[in-house]
Amino acid sequence: MKDFRSLKVWEKSHGLNLKIYKVTESFSKHEMYGVTSQIRRAAVSIPTNIAEGCGKDSDAELKRYCLIAMGSSSELGYLLLLVNDLGYVQEDNYQELQNLLIEMRKMLNAFIQKLKTDSH
Repeated sequence: MKDFRSLKVWEKSHGLNLKIYKVTESFSKHEMYGVTSQIRRAAVSIPTNIAEGCGKDSDAELKRYCLIAMGSSSELGYLLLLVNDLGYVQEDNYQELQNLLIEMRKMLNAFIQKLKTDSH
């Protein structure tokens, strides 16, 4: 069992999540139960799955939850593209979020690879 707060990848995904919430506050109110909700759920899923995996009994289980977090990050990547194409987000905010997402995905991938190596 690991303390998720000690993981840099969790910290990075939490920071990304906070920025997602700030940016989506400006989205149209009629989208509150549409794409706004979907993008927030995808963003929340990333650090949540990392945290949940840390509470499990083995690195193999942690790796499985990190893979789920990676899937959520792919979903978030698409949703960011969608809201950019719909004009819901300013270009500079979109670029910042994309850059943070790419950086976080690289960290998450490296952590998953480390967990794979440690389990062999």
